[in-house]
Amino acid sequence: MCGIVGILGGGDVASGLIEGLQRLEYRGYDSAGIATVADGRLDRRRAVGKLARLREVVAKDPLPGAVGIGHTRWATHGRPTTANAHPHTGLRVAVVHNGIIENFARLREALTAKGVRFESETDTETIAQAMGQALAEGQNPRDAFEGTLARLEGAFALAVLFEDEPDTLYCARRGSPLAIGRGVGASEGEMYVGSDAYALAPFTNRVTYLADGDWAAVTRRGFEVFGEDGLPAKRTEQISDAAAALVDKGEHRHFMAKEIHEQPEVVGHTISAYLDPVARRVTLPEGGLDFGRIDKLTLSACGTAYYAGLIAKYWFETYAKLPVEADIASELRYRDVPYMPGGAALFVSQSGETADTLAALKDAKAAGQQTCAVVNVPESTMAREADAIYPTHAGPEIGVASTKAFTCQLATLACLAIGAGVARGVLSREEEERLVGALLEVPRHLAEALAMDEALRDLAHEMSGARDVLYLGRGVSFPLAMEGALKLKEISYIHAEGYAAGELKHGPIALIDEAVPVIVLAPKDALFEKTVSNMQEVMARGGKCCLISDEAGLAEAARGGELWGRVPVPSLPEGRLTGLLAPLIYAVPVQLLAYHAAVAKGTDVDQPRNLAKSVTVE
Repeated sequence: MCGIVGILGGGDVASGLIEGLQRLEYRGYDSAGIATVADGRLDRRRAVGKLARLREVVAKDPLPGAVGIGHTRWATHGRPTTANAHPHTGLRVAVVHNGIIENFARLREALTAKGVRFESETDTETIAQAMGQALAEGQNPRDAFEGTLARLEGAFALAVLFEDEPDTLYCARRGSPLAIGRGVGASEGEMYVGSDAYALAPFTNRVTYLADGDWAAVTRRGFEVFGEDGLPAKRTEQISDAAAALVDKGEHRHFMAKEIHEQPEVVGHTISAYLDPVARRVTLPEGGLDFGRIDKLTLSACGTAYYAGLIAKYWFETYAKLPVEADIASELRYRDVPYMPGGAALFVSQSGETADTLAALKDAKAAGQQTCAVVNVPESTMAREADAIYPTHAGPEIGVASTKAFTCQLATLACLAIGAGVARGVLSREEEERLVGALLEVPRHLAEALAMDEALRDLAHEMSGARDVLYLGRGVSFPLAMEGALKLKEISYIHAEGYAAGELKHGPIALIDEAVPVIVLAPKDALFEKTVSNMQEVMARGGKCCLISDEAGLAEAARGGELWGRVPVPSLPEGRLTGLLAPLIYAVPVQLLAYHAAVAKGTDVDQPRNLAKSVTVE
């Protein structure tokens, strides 16, 4: 969600703080601010809206200082206003914070009783005011920091700057991620703090991640880390490749468009990490799950990643005959799950920091399950917590609505399902070769699907005037229908729902009229005729249907009535291969429909309202 950057530099750091925050825009935010100490005085600048507004504020009223902290905020406690923007201050202290302080109301009441006056509605200001009160009572900065930290309940990451100690940044993490960077080359002697390696990438590739419960004191000479037990702790420094991931929109209008069009390349990278194209074999990394010894797989995620998991449920059950339970992480973590011996749990997340998914992973691990994570950030908390990691190779995804991360998750999960089938003796060598060969063709099919971009624009423009849109699919196309509806909701703000096509007559068909577009996903598989029959039920009641299928499917379905829209996709191999490939290929048109509808409506495609890229609080 929110983003943190801190710099102990060799000169004025305001521009560097904003540059670091710019790398965190992908998380989503509604306000931003920075604070520095110069000549023994703490000062700050804040603004509502995009970072361009903060740049304007700093340009008009410069902020000197060789040490500073910055923040992009996504509102949780309090509206998106300048007063609620970070950094928040108390007496001689400034704080930036990701997460939620659960006991802030009690702390606020106690501080108010001591005469402390609050300026904002946020839980974060409580931290700053508590530290300021400790300073007023005679404590030094370190004791004020430690003492306040001990009083906080909830999940958080903190960076703290004291006016009286301008050569030190204090930071802590409990639940939310935080990393420390060490300057190299011309920046040697400088130190950095950030929410992740992307925030630190403009400055360094030498990154140390704090473990859960850690706090640290960072100076230009280095840093000291203390564990949850209060004792000194050593954390390994890593070389991050995030510095190579500086991204721009290229020739595209939005990051989302760029990321949709990157899918043939990044899915190819992901597939190549798990398949041997010469031998036509699955080559899963060593140290992963032993699928041959697993009796049941629990699969969990949130949002788009959850829909990828639902599709994978079909694959694991079809190709590996492995029983799978799939659940939303925010539900799974609060259920009293009877995990069985011999089971494994697989968790999917783009960021690897999703709070509910991470908590569910920890619960499964504590229950004795083998755990694995499918993540796009190998240095993430989930990657470090899991027993095994299966990285996707999507690269940085800046658009809040996931596109290339979704298809890379699908590619990884498809490889895992085939690998599981081989390990369990379900798939013969010949079947493995056929499935692997089909997956190797996916990048080509994706490139062909992207050729529909222009054709989908007019259809999406017409759809953009709708109040409601329905998506229908069967089998693996059912979760993809839900994903298509989610994409449309996220970025165009049009109400949309995805349904299993067979469920239409059990209630949702009451919504059908001529003003409700219905998007039907119907690959030419064993369920094609049943899906088309459901579509014809809609058309018989005056509904307007857009069918997404290959040319043969479109031709066959057209005999049943006039279609409102026709979206041809590449023809896929028939039989069991269609169910493997269709979700990856059909993801492209549903993404492009949502994208062009949002552009037609003039919404903020890359950073839609109320949403955040990395959801690190419940």
